[in-house]
Amino acid sequence: MTASKARFLRWPLVAGSLFALLSVMAGAFGAHALKTVVSAHSLDVFQTGASYQMYHALALILVALVSVLPLSRRLLDWAARCFLAGILLFSGSLYSLVLTDNHWLGAITPLGGLGFMAGWICLVVAGLRGPVDHRSRDDNADNIER
Repeated sequence: MTASKARFLRWPLVAGSLFALLSVMAGAFGAHALKTVVSAHSLDVFQTGASYQMYHALALILVALVSVLPLSRRLLDWAARCFLAGILLFSGSLYSLVLTDNHWLGAITPLGGLGFMAGWICLVVAGLRGPVDHRSRDDNADNIER
């Protein structure tokens, strides 16, 4: 394993693990602290944010794991970026909507959903394109890795 490949594995793994932890914390907060403060509908909205955050935190970890395969690093990097943006926009807007009762934040939520879809599309395309040459991938790795 090259040093550049290890760098790529790191950021989606760390981000995914952090967002998974935060999702568990958000779910517990919603189930215990918010249960008596907000309506049942608002609690469902909050839990939807926590659920989708966990699904896509795991997707970030998946990107880190499949990055060891001979797939397009550029597409995997974009998939991870899209999942990250999706978490921030989708789950973040749902949390904010419930906690602040600002209904205009609901307009942001679909942008996060588009981020999630774009991330999955990037993974599909990476898988369909198949193997890439490791040497050319590693030669250009510093331009696209975090």
